[in-house]
Amino acid sequence: MNVVRKIEAAPVVEAAETAGERMRRVAEIAARHVDAVDHEGRFPAETIEALKHERLLGVAIPVEYGGEGLGTAAVANLIAQLAQACGSSAMIYAMHQIKTSSFVMHGTDSDWHRAYMRRIAAEQLLMGSATTEAGIGGNLRNSICAVEVEDGRFRLVKEAIVISYGTHADAILATARRAPDAASSDQVMVVIPSDANRTIERTVVWDTLGMRGTCSDGFHLEAVGDAAQIFPKPFSEIAAQSMLASSHIYWAATWFGIAADAFNRAQAFVKAAARKQTDGTLPPGALRLAEAAAKLQEMKGHLAAAIHRFDAAQSDAARGDDAALSSIGFAAEINALKIAASEKAGEVVRIAMLVNG
Repeated sequence: MNVVRKIEAAPVVEAAETAGERMRRVAEIAARHVDAVDHEGRFPAETIEALKHERLLGVAIPVEYGGEGLGTAAVANLIAQLAQACGSSAMIYAMHQIKTSSFVMHGTDSDWHRAYMRRIAAEQLLMGSATTEAGIGGNLRNSICAVEVEDGRFRLVKEAIVISYGTHADAILATARRAPDAASSDQVMVVIPSDANRTIERTVVWDTLGMRGTCSDGFHLEAVGDAAQIFPKPFSEIAAQSMLASSHIYWAATWFGIAADAFNRAQAFVKAAARKQTDGTLPPGALRLAEAAAKLQEMKGHLAAAIHRFDAAQSDAARGDDAALSSIGFAAEINALKIAASEKAGEVVRIAMLVNG
């Protein structure tokens, strides 16, 4: 079930295959391992290997940097497609695409970041995130740690309470104060590749109720590198203009995919029961199934509207008008999407469980 009416086709990769067709093969692999991933709380290595093999990690990178230039709607569809097979795998893929969006929107003015975009596409690198920190909780717009820059080199030490699939990421995008004397909200974001001069030591174990396979443990992170690895734009702009919107949209796509899978299972149950009915009456779960379908369509409509609004705001920003992206109204609308999608997903899954008994 697509988030929008039409999936954007990827450029020709092999025999005119679309990204959706490639993701279908990945989803089949993810579905075979989903129970073990959740039960053992382990990283879905098979899925990530398949994503790299199908070259789906660089789909949002512009064509001129070796990617396929897929837009927000197409990427959201891919995430929802994967979520129907494995929620943890889809969340990892969503978080990777969120980080990739920072390169796409805010890295084109930097030689280093343009070159790294080419690496993401060519080498199918997985991007992780370190935006939280001991002492600030989940407030990503404040940092305690700071980058120290001297003679064109930076040094960073961060106590990250969560790093997205930390030891499995090919690079970590970490936030920090711009300098030791900067305010807590005066932040930058720096790219720390796994093959760079860095150390990462686990301090907190990831043990959650859901999305167990993301393995987003807490870590002590130290890194030294070229100051060019720091995004030229302040993190406040990156967060407001790309990261927050893409986060909520891609997370909502994940919830939609999970809900769609639950609905499909309930629908199959009702159809099987209907075939056994000899008197022409509907099975008891049919009415509940209709309720779930309506809620799923609400999710789909809300998500499609948010994507349309985000795309329009991005188009304005490309012409030099970033008022929409930075407006309180836009932020409120995108935040409402996250809340509504998570609530609707829970409702659809609950109804599906009732239908299936």
